[in-house]
Amino acid sequence: MRRFVALALLLLALAPGTWLRTPRAPRSAALELRFIPEPRPPRHHLAAQLGSFDFAGAWRITGRHWRFGGFSALVPLGDGELLAIGDRGYRLRFSPPGAAQHRPAFGVTVPRRFGGKSMIDAESAAFDPLSRRLWIGWEDDKSITRHGLAFRGFARSYPAALRHWGENLGPEAMVRLDDGRFVVLREGFSGLLERRNHQALLFTGDPTAATPPPQVFTFAGPEGYSPTDMAQLPDGRVLVLMRRLLWPLPARFTGRIAIADPRAIRPGRAWHASEVARLEAPLPVDNFEGIAIEPRRDGKVTVWLISDDNRALSQRTMLWKLVVDPVRLPGASKRARGEAARPSIAR
Repeated sequence: MRRFVALALLLLALAPGTWLRTPRAPRSAALELRFIPEPRPPRHHLAAQLGSFDFAGAWRITGRHWRFGGFSALVPLGDGELLAIGDRGYRLRFSPPGAAQHRPAFGVTVPRRFGGKSMIDAESAAFDPLSRRLWIGWEDDKSITRHGLAFRGFARSYPAALRHWGENLGPEAMVRLDDGRFVVLREGFSGLLERRNHQALLFTGDPTAATPPPQVFTFAGPEGYSPTDMAQLPDGRVLVLMRRLLWPLPARFTGRIAIADPRAIRPGRAWHASEVARLEAPLPVDNFEGIAIEPRRDGKVTVWLISDDNRALSQRTMLWKLVVDPVRLPGASKRARGEAARPSIAR
């Protein structure tokens, strides 16, 4: 994401006064979160852009805390709380609107003395609800760390397959599958003129442990969009959150949600994802970088999205709540889908 900021700074040199930073709260400020509801978009826009997803709400989050903002990954903790990981090495544990409310908590993921500047750009996260362990992918450091939720210590590895992914192009999206494997996606495209394919890795187990080298393959998503996060559905398929910068000053973004089946991953081949939702104006969009999935008792799932505001005045920390029945998404088995109709995404 920071290469977008670098481009914006270049344009700033040509047009002084156009890039403004959000005023930061005093360092002594206590953590206070506010969820400010966004107006509900017109029904026809929701149907045309979100397809099978129901729009359950959107909020702008503000935090009276000097560390607030810059969230690049999101995981559900299984108790109604969400954990957002910031790209400056911070974490925020909070209860979203509609859930039982707990006091929000801020903290660091890795103390600075263990990694320096390269260890503050966290871009991806994966969570195991059984062991209550968390994995974080670090973009500049080209590493993956493993943590307990108390964050009292960590394990770290430097997978050789990440070394050549380029500056600011590290593990942007990561998911732990329910069988213990990990999928990691590179944000950047696989070639200078490439607009669809991204390098990708499949680890057979914990990437911070002694496991065989990962399988290397290609992720092929919607043209022009880069993956920013992933989350697994109860049926095993994966939703991939994707983003594209439309214009740097002020920054404007458009997004996509795509779906893919990990069972289709093959070494050296393309793993294809199908677009299932378009995240763009007039919906209240921003720089979406985190996605989390929570199963519901009725068989549907809640899908949470969070945006990275880059601590810029022109951007916001947005939280979306979507609801979808997985059997209405492309690729569901015929037995599971039954006779359910599946709305299409308008073009």
